[in-house]
Amino acid sequence: MAYDKFNILTSTVVPLPAENVDTDQIIPARFLKATEREGFGDNLFRDWRYDVEGNPKKDFVLNDPTYSGKILLSGKNFGSGSSREHAVWAIYDYGFRAVVSSFFADIFKNNCLNIGVLPVTISPEFAEVLFKAVEADPKTEVEIDIDKQKITLLSTGESESFDINSYKKENMKNGFDDIDYLLNIKDEIAAFAENR
Repeated sequence: MAYDKFNILTSTVVPLPAENVDTDQIIPARFLKATEREGFGDNLFRDWRYDVEGNPKKDFVLNDPTYSGKILLSGKNFGSGSSREHAVWAIYDYGFRAVVSSFFADIFKNNCLNIGVLPVTISPEFAEVLFKAVEADPKTEVEIDIDKQKITLLSTGESESFDINSYKKENMKNGFDDIDYLLNIKDEIAAFAENR
């Protein structure tokens, strides 16, 4: 199994209202030397989280103990810039299992689906509802149901549907990347090859 299975995620939310967050801000290029997926979470938003001496910046949300959870709520146009999959590795390694935004860069969105982070696209209006709810109460929980393709603010019941490719949806539910999927149907592939 490539990553955690994703069915229903219920979690508090880490709010990052910044817009146009690019992959170099998510994981700076100087940290891309490793080829293993582990350890990237330590440098997630490195230049926003730490000063030049390596001290945590108190005003950055990941350094604020008020907020925690497996859902990152961001402003629109999240994941723009270069196509580095390391950005998603960093998000996953840090502990996030879903990123919610009103718009994602296409390559980043596809990388998320390949690595086990669910990108949930919502309307700008619902994003504003979520940001306000989390600001009012950091313990606010959100539920993301991949089967129903629905995200719900549990305190009020307000919800929205989101789209996901059916193949990627099944892979997310099983914790499969593309290679895991092929390995899972290897007997079917062998039978098909034998009958050719």
